[in-house]
Amino acid sequence: MKKYAHIYTLFLLFVFNFSCEGQNKTDLPKESIKSETEDIAISSGPNRITRNIIQDRKGNIWIAAFDGIFRYDGKSFTNITSKVSSARFFSVLEDRKGNFWFASVGSGVYYYDGKSFRNFTTRDGLANNSVTEIYEDKIGDIWFGTGAGASRYDGKFFRTYKMDVEFQAPPNNHDNDVNAIIEDKTGKFWFGTRGNTFVYDRKTFTVFTHDGRPLKNVRAIIEDKKGNVWLGGNDGLWRYDGSTFTNFTQKFVGYIYEDKKGNIWTSSEKDNNRAWVLSRYDRKSLSNKKPTITEITNKPMIFGILEARDGNIWFGALDGVYHYDGSIITSFSGKKGQK
Repeated sequence: MKKYAHIYTLFLLFVFNFSCEGQNKTDLPKESIKSETEDIAISSGPNRITRNIIQDRKGNIWIAAFDGIFRYDGKSFTNITSKVSSARFFSVLEDRKGNFWFASVGSGVYYYDGKSFRNFTTRDGLANNSVTEIYEDKIGDIWFGTGAGASRYDGKFFRTYKMDVEFQAPPNNHDNDVNAIIEDKTGKFWFGTRGNTFVYDRKTFTVFTHDGRPLKNVRAIIEDKKGNVWLGGNDGLWRYDGSTFTNFTQKFVGYIYEDKKGNIWTSSEKDNNRAWVLSRYDRKSLSNKKPTITEITNKPMIFGILEARDGNIWFGALDGVYHYDGSIITSFSGKKGQK
């Protein structure tokens, strides 16, 4: 299997072991970080690695980057965490109550209710302070992919999930790095790690395999509108419909996103392995052996992807966040737009 050392230097390496459900319940602390920051509008967005982008219920764009959590209201940016933490942020989530969660590398998780922050770490029951993924399941529990397990928060307690299923597949010392978490339409959870991929039915963890071979180093997992599960990582881009596997590329895939029309967007390695490409797979051709693929742009690395409500595409890169309106790509880190 090819080794992607140049990728791993940019994707931070985290370590955790899955095993059966842990028992470390811990009451959350009562104190908050009493920091009601004065919002100071700035002209540009992040200038460092931008990993994740979402749009909240009010239409604001939220960006998780290595130089902070940024909010864009359509006119200006605000660094929400500038007075709270200098941590590198990996992911942002708005939960069903309208509160926000920020995952950081080394400083745990920050909870933000719009006025003040609370910081949750291993002292409070979080499995590890390096957190790369946040996911809200169907009943409202919040899951965190950390460097030492997957932690679930039910509103009162943290509970850590670990497992040891080496007997189901060849041992892999990277089975301890969670990259992606989703719950599918059947209620099963999928965990992508830098080693194997796991499926959890709330009782048992199972290594997910294709022709007896696990999909390795899966960086992104989504379920599309039809209920297909898409997986992207070291073995390329795969679609699984519950019985049949379809492979679309064998290039390393770092992120997958489905837009409103059902097109699939990916960030993946390009042929020379020195650049990444933002690609769109046309929905109408996804049933073909050779679907229609449009390459939008190349960058040294491309991370999170978002389609905003106005139809524009946002994506993260090594040097900040970009916006694509269908013809022009604009950088919000001070660079000029380009076609």
